[in-house]
Amino acid sequence: MLRIWGRTNSSNVQKVLWCCVELGLAYERIEAGAEHGVVGTPEYRAMNPNSLVPTIDDDGFVLWESNVIVRYLAQKHGLGTLCPRDIHARFLAEKWMDWQTTTLWPAFMPAFIGLVRTPAEKRDGSAIAAAQRETARRLGALEAQLGRTPYVAGSTFTMGDIPAGISAFRLFSLGIERSEFPNVAAWYDGLTKRPGYEAHAMLPLS
Repeated sequence: MLRIWGRTNSSNVQKVLWCCVELGLAYERIEAGAEHGVVGTPEYRAMNPNSLVPTIDDDGFVLWESNVIVRYLAQKHGLGTLCPRDIHARFLAEKWMDWQTTTLWPAFMPAFIGLVRTPAEKRDGSAIAAAQRETARRLGALEAQLGRTPYVAGSTFTMGDIPAGISAFRLFSLGIERSEFPNVAAWYDGLTKRPGYEAHAMLPLS
């Protein structure tokens, strides 16, 4: 059986858990990371030298990096659905997966850290506001794409929607105004109706 190491309130773990629901995959999840520890043990570091979550073991095949895990599971179990067969659609999906990791989340991370993981009396309001402005600037690219197609890679939901979809809950919960991004907001509203998103993405932030 597929085994997944990671805590449920990790955005990167949530990507994998949501993906599993979309694919109808059974799995065993092992608590790891933050208050659960585990990631610093020699046994875990032998699987994932970064000491981060998630890590999976798929019948002896060990893999880490959340977006890579989503790609792997989608191709193995959802080729033609979650992972598009058409090469152009597939790489549109992959483009937006990488965009979430390299562009959107780095822009928003200072706001997330400031608002969620920093005591109120120690917050840097100017840094948080700057991060929110930069996030809004970056989010314009997704707004434009979703004005052309209902999902990031075209007319159907794919693996490409998962990383940005996980981020969207955090963005709209922490200061990004929905009214400024009507296409993103409509897409997000659709995601909230998917069972995997409701179960794994819409959790208290920590």
